[in-house]
Parts: sequence; structure tokens; C-alpha cells
Amino acid sequence: MRQFAKAAVLILIGAASFLYGQPRPKSQAEVDAIKAMIAATEPDARIQAAESLLSKFADTEFKGLALYFEAQSYQQKGDYDKMLIFGERAIEADPKNYNAMLMLASSLAQRTRDLDLDREEKLAKADRYANTALALLKDAPKPDKSISDDVWTAAKKDYAAQAHEALGLAAMVRKKYDVAITEFKTAIDTGATHEPRTLVFLANAYNMSGKPDDAIAVVDKVLAAPDVNVQVKQAAQKAKETAAQLKAGKVKPPSTDSGPRQVEIKQ
Repeated sequence: MRQFAKAAVLILIGAASFLYGQPRPKSQAEVDAIKAMIAATEPDARIQAAESLLSKFADTEFKGLALYFEAQSYQQKGDYDKMLIFGERAIEADPKNYNAMLMLASSLAQRTRDLDLDREEKLAKADRYANTALALLKDAPKPDKSISDDVWTAAKKDYAAQAHEALGLAAMVRKKYDVAITEFKTAIDTGATHEPRTLVFLANAYNMSGKPDDAIAVVDKVLAAPDVNVQVKQAAQKAKETAAQLKAGKVKPPSTDSGPRQVEIKQ
């Protein structure tokens, strides 16, 4: 799970604020349906509440939000295909939904493989979503007026960091490791919240570009940090082992296409 905590909290604050700003519900029954969707804590319950809202209020102005909540819920359930479907529907309903764009950009970039027949199509879509989100974030208004300027500025930095991470992941699949390194470093240097998994991605990029010493320096920071997700630490340890093998000449340089592969870290 991603650790951009401020941004995640703001999604819910913003969703709740829609009840009192624009767009507006057209009836108390619609208000109750929206509140039920926002209050749902389990993925299946949230999906059911979102579907109930959409079926009972076909003209709701909260269609984009409901579809995004469904996409987010399917992501939690590990249903990648449905996450893509509902994420794209959310963007169709709300072309400024940068939350959905960032979700899709990261998932597409991280799950696309070298031998996929539609590899470039998926990577191009990931790039487009990430770059569009970056453009929207420049002038994105606060989701709630009660949020302080400092908190919103920090949240936008974290959102932008997610976009740069996705661009880096797409570059990794294209074997453009220098580009990937630049994007991952941008995400790390400009984000308000330090994301350990981005450091692991950076270490993998260093390994793939034949810079194991740089990879080890990066993953050592992850391994020394407290409260890091177990999966992220395992990926960091694997990246360090790969770096050690590269230094010892036990694996061939990545340019031969037989080197270490990118480690997938689930959101």
C-alpha cells in the first residue's frame, strides 16, 4: 500500500466536502447514499454503496467520485482488470480526476512486461495519465477550504511524486534506465513524504544501469529505516543481493538482457 498518507486522507476529506460545495446532491436520499459510500471501510461494502448510488441516481453529479471509489476498492481487492475498467470510467466521467490517473499510471507501468504485445500502448497510456495529472496538479484547488495551504502544498508534492514514480516505472520497462533514475530521484527529492518503495525502484534502476554501488547506498537507507513495509524491505534486500552479485561478476550486465529484473511492489 502506498504511504502518501496526507494525500490519501485528503481524498476522503475532499469527498466529504463535496456534500457541501459543488457539485451538490439533488435530494436528501442522494446525500444519504453518498455518505454511505464515503463511510464504507471495506472494499466490497464500498463497491456496493457506489453501485447503489449510481443505480438509484443516474443523473448524480458524483458519478466520477463513485467510479473512482470503485476502482480504488478493486485495487485493494487485487482485481487489476476491474480497477482499470472503473479507473478509466472515472476519468471519462471526470477528466480532471488526477487521483484515478495516478492510480492507473502506476498500475499500468508496473504491470506491463517486455513481451506484452500491447506494451507500448500501455506504457504510452501510463505516461499520458502521469503527465496529465502533473499538469492538473499545478492549479488544482483545495478539495476542502478548511485544509491549510501548507498541508495542501505538501499533498500536491506527494501526488506529483507518484506521477514521477510512474514515469520512472514506464522508463524501466523501456530499458531507459537513465530516464528512470532521473524520474525516481525527482519523486524522492520533491515529494513531501519519503516513500521507501521509490528508493527500491531507484536501486533497481541503478542495478540495471550497472551501478551496484549506488544501488547498495540507496537500499541501505531503506533497510535501516524503522516501520518500513515488510514487502518493501524484502524487495530492498533482494535489490542489495543483486547489487552484490553484479559487483562479484556472478550475473551478467543488464545490457545483455539477462540481468536483474524490476521487482514489483504492490500498492
